Amino acid sequence: MQTNDQQLAIRLRTEREAVETFYRAFTEQNVDLVDAVLTADWDDIPLAPGQAPGPQGIKAIIRSVAEAFPDVKITIHDMVQEPGKIGVRAEISGTHRGALFGIAPTGKAVSFRLHEFHTLADGRVTTTWHMEDWFGLFLQLGQFPAQA
Repeated sequence: MQTNDQQLAIRLRTEREAVETFYRAFTEQNVDLVDAVLTADWDDIPLAPGQAPGPQGIKAIIRSVAEAFPDVKITIHDMVQEPGKIGVRAEISGTHRGALFGIAPTGKAVSFRLHEFHTLADGRVTTTWHMEDWFGLFLQLGQFPAQA
């Protein structure tokens, strides 16, 4: 029989691995990884323009990021955790080789910051609040998307 400390350690490890797998889906360009770590009703806040809700929506985002940055890599710098919650400070890097938000490929190597807060239940991510440094990315690319 496991002690409360052992149960807590297992829960924290399981939740951490779920979040790490979510980011690996981008780096490995394997959209199917999210099926094991996101709930069917996972809430991504805010949704990207045109993004469908749930795991299917993030799969399209992963594919579009991989097209724009074929060598995409997400590096986790910090994770702060308590049971059921994980905060992440990470960095996305890659070479801009495909269109992104209407910006033609520049061939530039870029990196930009990512901050996310995840809630989890039963070892799966239920909600993600995120903020990417798009301004910093567009400065590195030397242009901003066209305004509507």
